[in-house]
Amino acid sequence: MSVSHAIAVDRPPPEARGWPRARIIGYALVGVWILFGLGIVAYLVHAWQGGTFFDRYAPAYLRGLGTTLALVGISMVTGAILSLPVAYGRMSKNRILSGFAYCYVYFFRGTPLLVQTYLVYYGIGSFRPELQSVGLWWFFREAFYCGVFAFSLNTAAYQAEILRGAIESVPRGQWEGAASLGLHKLQTLSKVILPQAIIVALRPYGNELVLMIKASAIVAIITVYDLMGNAKLAYANSFDIQAYIWVAIVYLVMVEILRHGVEWIERRITIHLKR
Repeated sequence: MSVSHAIAVDRPPPEARGWPRARIIGYALVGVWILFGLGIVAYLVHAWQGGTFFDRYAPAYLRGLGTTLALVGISMVTGAILSLPVAYGRMSKNRILSGFAYCYVYFFRGTPLLVQTYLVYYGIGSFRPELQSVGLWWFFREAFYCGVFAFSLNTAAYQAEILRGAIESVPRGQWEGAASLGLHKLQTLSKVILPQAIIVALRPYGNELVLMIKASAIVAIITVYDLMGNAKLAYANSFDIQAYIWVAIVYLVMVEILRHGVEWIERRITIHLKR
């Protein structure tokens, strides 16, 4: 055995020489975050035991939570329906249809959702006589409906791109193989392409839903008393920072539930791929 080989054999493994600096820093940061979280929990428990803030504003938070879930749920479903023709237009060989769909996606993905909400609430609302003449003022005079309208248009653009990318990720040979079996395009899309595209699109759809949950706080600016709107009202009445701490915890819980739900669905629909 050579001397160099003997030295290599006698040298202790890297994990026995002590922790690397990156791991030490990582554990230190995690420890700081844990202590910070425990401090917040201890403060909230102490404040909760007093009962004043929680007993007073908990019903308003629950009403705001219901408004937030309704806003996001309606917007996501409506956006999913609107995304179908937009995705079709993006994949179409017709230049006019493709160009219109491209402009739609480009605008709603390239401008802030806050600006879009303002344009709907204040911009369309400035055409009150015209809206009254066609019987649509009842819809656009309500801040909640304006929020749903703006959010639906916004998420439709993102969902259209998610759907288009998922469909185009399926190999072209799948279309050709289905055509050779005599399936027409609608059968091929529903029975061959979409089952494979759903697996690809599930995570992006989950991310879009999480982003919509967090972005829903925007509607508080246009006087919608959602979760964030009620938190702002609670703080204005109490000047207690608990108002925002509680709302942050509720948003965090919702996001974690959605994240685990998407992971569970993904495991269920991909179980055949792991065998």
